[in-house]
Amino acid sequence: MLSRYGTDNIIVMLLAGAIMLFLGYYFDNKFYSFPLYLLGGILILFTVWFFRDPERVVPEAAKNDHSIIISPADGKVVEIIEEQEPHYIKDKVIRISIFLSPLDVHVNRSPVSGKVEFYHYNPGQYLVAYHPKSSDLNEQSRIGVQTKYGKVFFKQIVGIVARRLVCELKVGDSVDVGARFGMMKFGSRMDVMVSPDSEICVKVGDRVSAGLSTIAKLKK
Repeated sequence: MLSRYGTDNIIVMLLAGAIMLFLGYYFDNKFYSFPLYLLGGILILFTVWFFRDPERVVPEAAKNDHSIIISPADGKVVEIIEEQEPHYIKDKVIRISIFLSPLDVHVNRSPVSGKVEFYHYNPGQYLVAYHPKSSDLNEQSRIGVQTKYGKVFFKQIVGIVARRLVCELKVGDSVDVGARFGMMKFGSRMDVMVSPDSEICVKVGDRVSAGLSTIAKLKK
């Protein structure tokens, strides 16, 4: 299944790929046709691969225990650090940063169940997504959710390649753990911030999957 968050990109990219294939057929000679066939085929395959949106079954434990925080993105854990969070929690937090390569699924899912109390879109820079300062300086969507066991804050952050965010959440929305809420396009980063007394269930270097992997547990 292809993501509905990328419909505009999908149409343009598939159309461009189809035009290249048609031109390759039209010219019908090795000098022009082979490069056009190759580029058109690669573009179509990349579009289908990048905008894929596989079904995910959220673990029953996360559905029943609202202290469990599930990864909101596919990718690699690149940093776990304690810092001050000034926007929503406004206290010390532990930040878990997940880097998404262009090959990862880029559809985002809610890490918790609760009510959206904070949302802010911040235009910014385009540092590489794994750069430590990208968490503060890059273009991003900031989302704060009140759960049964406390506040959870997370950010969609674009990098040097990704230049567009899609986020459907707004203040007042109720969200369920594992529910799709948006997408980051063409390589990016997701930060999740929890209170320092939370149990962290991942380490730097771990691979995580949106809607499936437990990354932390809030203190009950």
